Amino acid sequence: MATTHLHMVMVPWSAFGHLIPFFQLALQLAKAGIKVSFISTPGNIKRLPNVPSNIATLLDLLVFPLPNLDDEQQLPEGCEATVDIPFEKIQYLKIAYDLLRQPVKQFVIDQKPDWILIDVIPHWMVEIAQEQHIPLVNFSVFSASVYSFFMNQTLTRSSPESLMSPPEWFGFSSPLRYPKFLATAMHEGFHGENASGISDADRVHKILQASKAVAFRTCPEYEAEYLNAFEKITGDGSKPVFPIGLLLPEKPQGRQTGEIFRW
Repeated sequence: MATTHLHMVMVPWSAFGHLIPFFQLALQLAKAGIKVSFISTPGNIKRLPNVPSNIATLLDLLVFPLPNLDDEQQLPEGCEATVDIPFEKIQYLKIAYDLLRQPVKQFVIDQKPDWILIDVIPHWMVEIAQEQHIPLVNFSVFSASVYSFFMNQTLTRSSPESLMSPPEWFGFSSPLRYPKFLATAMHEGFHGENASGISDADRVHKILQASKAVAFRTCPEYEAEYLNAFEKITGDGSKPVFPIGLLLPEKPQGRQTGEIFRW
């Protein structure tokens, strides 16, 4: 395995639908000889798979304690991922997660990585990357179709009804649309205010605008039109868009599929 001098810091959101794809990408980067610092909280790191011994020196799983909130009723102690809490408390998890800004900033200052790869929630990494002159990449665990459906930086989905048809910027026939009963909740959840003080839409738009490139967990054979649409609406092709595959977990060793059915 060839080793490069590149060092990448990864900052995933505290949800296992995000942590696991980030972890799988970290494995692939480490196998390519890139040094990876994977940042998350103690409870999340403990629940990730073990790092293979042959790349252990290249992949560091870094533990950053999640700050406690003053009101434990908002976020009980030990709740560090969305799986640990009901939906209505996720806004408070975002508050605690945003408090990681200063320790993560100090780590970046000390380590001076070559690249920072972030998720859709840590919008504060934009200022950190800009202050330290480190290029930022947004890694989307969502499909290109989802991003291109929502993420036009100049045109916004102004109402729930706007989610009930494909966006005008697609330029091709698409079946993507929300039924009315889902459109209202989705629009409110994405664009609406929450206790963290910044909507998910504002987080994502800020990160996309600052990112030098966007990487998708997808493949062109599956989403070519949506990848092309996203590339056009985020800078008319000036912002590179990389489909990096589906990043499927490796098949567990020593266990046969039949065992699951016998159970």
